[in-house]
Formats: sequence, C-alpha cells, structure tokens
Amino acid sequence: MANTILVGAQWGDEGKGKIIDVLTGKADIVVRSQGGNNAGHTVIQGGRKYILHLIPSGILRRGKICVIGNGVVIDPVALVAEIEGLRKVGIEIGKNLLISDCAHLVLPYHRALDEQRELRKDHAKIGTTKRGIGPAYGDKAARTGLRMADLMQPDVFTKKLQAKMRENNSILKALGARPISFTKVNEDLLAAGEKLRPFVANTVVYLHRALQKGKEVLFEGAQGTFLDIDHGTYPYVTSSNTTAGGACTGTGVPPHRMDRVVGVMKAYTTRVGEGALPTEDPAIAGMLHEMGREFGATTGRARRCGWFDAVATRYATMINGIDELAITNLDGLDRLDPIKICVAYRLNGEILEVPPSDAAQWKRCQPIYLEMPGWKRSIEKVKKFANLPNEAKSYVRRIAELTGPRLTMISVGPARGQTLFL
Repeated sequence: MANTILVGAQWGDEGKGKIIDVLTGKADIVVRSQGGNNAGHTVIQGGRKYILHLIPSGILRRGKICVIGNGVVIDPVALVAEIEGLRKVGIEIGKNLLISDCAHLVLPYHRALDEQRELRKDHAKIGTTKRGIGPAYGDKAARTGLRMADLMQPDVFTKKLQAKMRENNSILKALGARPISFTKVNEDLLAAGEKLRPFVANTVVYLHRALQKGKEVLFEGAQGTFLDIDHGTYPYVTSSNTTAGGACTGTGVPPHRMDRVVGVMKAYTTRVGEGALPTEDPAIAGMLHEMGREFGATTGRARRCGWFDAVATRYATMINGIDELAITNLDGLDRLDPIKICVAYRLNGEILEVPPSDAAQWKRCQPIYLEMPGWKRSIEKVKKFANLPNEAKSYVRRIAELTGPRLTMISVGPARGQTLFL
C-alpha cells in the first residue's frame, strides 16, 4: 500500500472512517494529523458501531499502531473517556497508541469561549460544535497554548494553567459568562494527564524510525477539503488544514515520503453547519433523513444534503493532489431517478468551472446539472463492481471522469464487506 494520505474531498462526513478501516488492513501504522474531538469517524465492525473522535480508526484492528500527531488538538479528559469507552467494549489500548508530546490541549475555557463567541454571532454563526477547537488553535497560533509536554510536568502545568485561566476568566466575565473554577479543572486535567502518560512520546522520531524500517503508514484526515482553514468556504471552516498538506505539518513526515493520496467523497453532497452548498436540495435531505441517514456522528445534527458537486470535487483534487477516488454511500441514491450531477456554476451571468474564493459569492452560485438515469433498486448486497446495475456503474464512472483521479473503491453500505474494489 505504501504511505497513503486519506482526505475528504467535500465538506466532511464523506465516510472516511469506513474507508480508513478498510485501508488499515494493509497499513502498519495509522496516524491522525489534525483536528480535534469535533470530528467523528464511524466504523461498523462485527455488527457493532464505533464512533471515534480522537483515536485513529486503526485501533479497531489488532497489530496496528495508532498515532495522534502534533497537529491534533486534544481535550485530555475527552481522550481518557474515549480510551476507557473502547476498553469497556473489548478494544485493547496499550502499546498500540502513541500521543505526540507537541500536541496542543483543548481546555475548558476554550469550550466556554467557543460557545460565547458563537452565541454572539447571531445570523453570522459558523455552526461550530462548541468543542473549543477554534480557540485552542487560536492559542497555538498566538504562541500561548499549553501542550501535552506541559501536562506531563504537573508543577509546570499548574502554574501555566493558573495564569491562562486568570486571563480567560476575565474575558468570560466581560462576555457575561460565569468564570471557571481553577481548582477543579486543574485536578481533572492532572488526573487525565497521569492516565495518558504511558502513551505520550516524540511521535516525529517514532514515525521516522518506522519509515526507515519500511513500515507502511496511513495518514488519517478529519473533516473535509472545504472545511480547510486556507482552502475552504472561509469563514465557515474549521481551524486546521484538512487538506493533504496538513498530513505533513501535523505529523513531521516530509512530503517526499508520501506515496499516494486517496480522496473520499460521497455519491452526493452533504455538509453540517453554515456556508455554501450550491447543490442543496431539501427533497434529498428529507429522503435521506427519513432513511435514518445523514446525522452527525459528533453532534447528532441533521446534515444538509444535495446532488453531487463535480465543480467542488474537481477543485479538491487539484488542492490535494488526489491520485485515487473512493466513492461512498452509493446506496443512498437507490430510490432516485433521475440523478443529477453539478458540472458547472452560474454566477452573475458567467459560467464557472472552479468555485469562487469568496464564500458569499460561492453561496450565490447556481448549479448547472446534467441528469443520469437512476437504478431504482437496492445495491447493498452487491459484492462486485461488475454486478452493480449498469446505471450505477455509469454514474460512478461519470463522477470519476468529471473529478479526474482513478476510481478504486465504492462503498454500498457501512460494513467492511460492503466495499467494492476496481
């Protein structure tokens, strides 16, 4: 498999957790490189549903090493809860998990600030999960954040935390919010730190040594291309680089050690929160929600849904250097006929083949569609690409043609066995 970066080619929730789980079978190490517990990867294994927020999906396979890289922001208490929750259902977590000592921490005042800032935006809300991810990355950029290495030194951490909480409690008071108790927070974080201590290491050194030994690494992305802080529908984005470049900066592994980029996309389009979604269609959303699909793994919020957007995914291919495509949720279109694909946008009388950089302009774009026949029957039990209905084969081939890279995987359901390889 070589060293693989896996990225979402839309607005997140593309089904990366399932594809990562499939690819992990051939990897030695699975690395998470960015984001925090605002993201959720859903994996169904052995009839059980697992939702992972910080720990890489490889933890569900025996013999795989999982690494949380320096680019991730970690809520220590939430991570301990995730570890303990997995252990309760029989997942082994020990020497198979490493946490970067350079990873920044998400602390209670980050969550409080996230909530207060979102409340005050009124109609300009971003749709944040209020998990404190943005404020934590903000402290990182301002060079005032606390890191896992600080938490491993209780006396140092307590002193730094006290100063930070004094500062942030003043801000919270000014916003009309209640201050946070330092004593309780400090106790909870130090207790979490002791539980995480066995996993904390210099993961950059670990990964480079593993590469020297010929180990194959899968770099697991969170969220999607158009939630990227630089390349997404700014300001309706997350606070990290969700694109392929984030795998390098978030792990300390250089670009020339990466062998391929796999882009994951749904057979239609979804997003959570505010911002542009040109192909949004309430009728599709209603159908998918009625089927029990398209609810957020982290927040439970109903996702916005629409037709496949080839303009966006073509641009995502450019940004990420995507070599191969994995199309998920094809079975979500089983009831529809015809099926639309957005091939261009119309904005102010002009035809656009790439998205505008301005989010307000992107929101005003009108999709230009081509229509394809639907297959109008269930495909969830299909085991081989050749056995898909001809209409379904034509549809995914057209998506690949419009997007650019080679199509290598199709998912027709959430389980591992519901994956077709080309």
